[in-house]
Formats: sequence, structure tokens, C-alpha cells
Amino acid sequence: MNPTKPHVVVIGSGLGGLSAAIALATEGFTVDLLEKNDKVGGKLNVLEKQGFSFDLGPSILTMPHIFRKLFEDAGKNMDDYIAIQSVEPHWRNFFEDGSTLDLSADPLVMKHELDTLGPDTARQFGEFLAYSKQLCEATEAGYFAHGLDSFWELLGHYGVVKSLQAFDVFRSMDQGVRRFIKDPKLVDVLNYFIKYVGSSPYDAPALMNLLPYIQFGYGLWYVKGGMYGIAQGLQKLALELGVAVQVNAEVAEIQHSNGQASAVRLVDGRVLAADIVVSNMEVIPAYQNLLQGQEKEISRLQKFAPSCSGLVLHLGVDRLYDQLAHHNFFYSDHPREHFKAIFHDHKLSEDPTIYLVAPCKSDPSQAPEGTEIIKILPHIPHLDPERPLTAQDYADLRERVLLKLERMGLTDLRKHIICEESWTPIDIQANYYSNQGSIYGVAADRFKNLGFKNSQRSKVLKNLYFVGGSVNPGGGMPMVTLSGQLVRDKILADLAKH
Repeated sequence: MNPTKPHVVVIGSGLGGLSAAIALATEGFTVDLLEKNDKVGGKLNVLEKQGFSFDLGPSILTMPHIFRKLFEDAGKNMDDYIAIQSVEPHWRNFFEDGSTLDLSADPLVMKHELDTLGPDTARQFGEFLAYSKQLCEATEAGYFAHGLDSFWELLGHYGVVKSLQAFDVFRSMDQGVRRFIKDPKLVDVLNYFIKYVGSSPYDAPALMNLLPYIQFGYGLWYVKGGMYGIAQGLQKLALELGVAVQVNAEVAEIQHSNGQASAVRLVDGRVLAADIVVSNMEVIPAYQNLLQGQEKEISRLQKFAPSCSGLVLHLGVDRLYDQLAHHNFFYSDHPREHFKAIFHDHKLSEDPTIYLVAPCKSDPSQAPEGTEIIKILPHIPHLDPERPLTAQDYADLRERVLLKLERMGLTDLRKHIICEESWTPIDIQANYYSNQGSIYGVAADRFKNLGFKNSQRSKVLKNLYFVGGSVNPGGGMPMVTLSGQLVRDKILADLAKH
């Protein structure tokens, strides 16, 4: 390696890849960023159709300080690149009995909402949020700040006793919620914060209860003009820092010798030499597709099972639904059965919980006047070759979901659809090479992996590193962006040893 200015090739320009490229370029590395699709951003994608601007990927921005740090480290101000605004209410929860519950950043509004569930519910929620904050602060101090990559590193950093106490390791997420919350509706709402990482609250460790505090403590945000503005702002910064961004540049192979990556070969035959390779392709697909003979390593990584996938419906409708907030959840009356279907039976839920985004509530410019966007996302199983689902299965789920939404208040929704774009796990896998169509990387499961993800350092090639949702600290926009900054720290530390 050139000790003064190593050359890094980053495979994939999702937020993890963009973040890694920016963080490394800021440190003086020369960086090539290769993207197989026609634009950067990975799952943070956008589609213009019939006057509607559909954000195909993530819809919620939290922890904006993680993004800000990328710009600050480069001597820039994020506000000059990405314009964000807070969203209020955070989201609206709809239940089958016709009731609703808003989550709000305003403590007085929040108390009023919680009082509808019972006179003691606000106190219980306050105690739960204090517990959530404690989990978050403990996680930020070590796991996030130092890029801890395994349970053994966690024990080494915090010590055994503090690790067991600080992270509530013997409970599931659901059990952690029920320590404090008695009302079943609020239990369902807090359990469904697991949506950020595409897992089950009954399988995930109680540590995942840090997610509510992340939202209440750091706010919930929208990007003016659409969420894809994050990718555009990061791309602009990357180019200013000298990152060579290439789109329509698919990597076919990581070339290597003597336990080190030496180059990447593109599908078009070009070969780029590399001192360091950073893969934003998920770990298991990268070993399957870019390196030969890695069956032993792939087998070792099976505990890092894919997160769920989703049936993503992007609808343009020729009316406004005034009862919707920007973010909405329509809850299953049978949550345990819903999660069991997805994560254990690998079936489509008969009564799914539905996430619905109506971005025009914050940004009417995303649709023609008098119309709005309805984005619908029920979580569903990742692709499973042993239990395949058909196009008809997905079509039946679409109908089931739309009927449920109509029953729960979105009158004649199907009659008002004038534009539609739908994605299944097959589309997600084809476009992003995610593991079995996963959306969020690795499922957090306290029995399979203690909630940890793959390590960022490859155990196969000593100068190959990984970023994105399949590695620590995990899925979701802030975490994959943080992974790019943490991989910079690991690369710098490893170079300093040589």
C-alpha cells in the first residue's frame, strides 16, 4: 500500500458507500465510487411518473447529526446541501376500533394523546422513555462511538456486569416494552419501532427499545423536495472532495492474491487497481457474487439472517385524505400472528400492520394539485427458495392491504388510484443485490446473533471492508451512514499498525 495516499475503491453508492467515500476522501485518500445503477443512493431512490415524485426508499430521517458530521469534517455546512424540516406529528396510529393516537414532539400534545388511553399511561410512557434514553446513551458511548463489532468487543469495552445491566440483555424488545406499558395499543405502537430495522419485537433484543428515544430525542425530519435530496447532497459533497463517482459501473469481481484485494473487475471488462476495497454490497451477496470459493465463510455468516422485505406500493390518487398525517400506521389486530407469519412461517400475513406515507402533507409539490401520494409498505418475508411466493400471492396481498385501508377510513381508495408503481422482494433484490430481497440488511435476533450484524472487517481479505445495513451498527439511514464513518476509523487504525 502507498502509505501516503492509498487508493480506495468503494463498491456501491448507497448511503454507506457515499459516507465511506466522503469520510475517506476527507482524510486524503483517493477514492473511486462505483455504482451499478444509473444514479447514486442505493435504496434511497426516486421515480418521477405522471407528475408524481415517488421516494422509492426510506421515508423518515432521524439522527441528522450523523449526516451533519460528514459535512463538518469536510469543513462544510449540511444546510447548504440538504434542507430538512421537522415533521409534526411524528406519526399517526390507526386501530381497528376506529381510534387514533398521535406521537408528537410536543410533550403537552403527547400527554393529551396518552391520557386517552388511561390516567396512568402518560406516567408509564415517561418511565419507558427514560429507559429508552438509557439504552441509547449506553449504545452511543461505545457501540456507535467505537464501532464495536461483536458481543466480545462489547464485553471488553463495557465489562461483563455493565453490559448485562446497561443493555437489558435477557429480555426481548416486547418484554422490555411490557415492563413499563400496560395499554395494549401503546405496546403495539412501541413494538413497531422495530420497523426501523425490519425485525420482530418478539425476537429482537430489548436493546432495540433505544429506537423510540432516538426519534423523540433527535426528532423526526423530512427533506424538502423529497428524501432523495440526501443522496444528491452527499453526491455533491463527494464530487467536491475529488471522489470519482461512476454510475452504470457494475463490479463483477474482487481480484485478490495472498489474502489481499488487489483490484476490482467491472462487468464491462475494465480493471481498477485498489489498495483498499470497501463494499456497500451486503456481505453475503458480496462473497457469493464477487469472490469465488467462499462457501465456508458464507456458512459461518448464516446467523446473520436477512431482515424482512416489503411489498411497496406507490400510489398517486386524485383526491386528498385529510385524516392522514405525513406518517401513518394501521395496526394488525393480531400482531403476534403477523410477525410469526413473516419471520417464522415465511408467509404473507393475513392481517398485516401497514406503514403508510403521505408526503404531500409536508410537501404538496410532490404531486399535481388536488392529488396526493400514498406510499404503502407492509413488511413481508424475504425471498425464500424453499417457500417461494408467486406474483399472484403478492397481488392478493395488495388487494388485502387496500381493502383494510378502505375499511379503516380511506374511503374508495382503489377507485381513486390514477398512478401506481409497485415493488416486490424480487425487484428489490434485482435492483440492489440485497440478500434475498431484504430491505434492512440483517434481522436483529437475540438468539441467532444477539442483535449484532456482520463485522465491518472481512475475515477473508485483510484490506476488504464492508458498510451498509448488513454490518454493524445496522440498518436504517443514520446507521448505514455511520457505518461509512466507522469504516474510515477502522481503515486508519489498521494503516497505523503497518
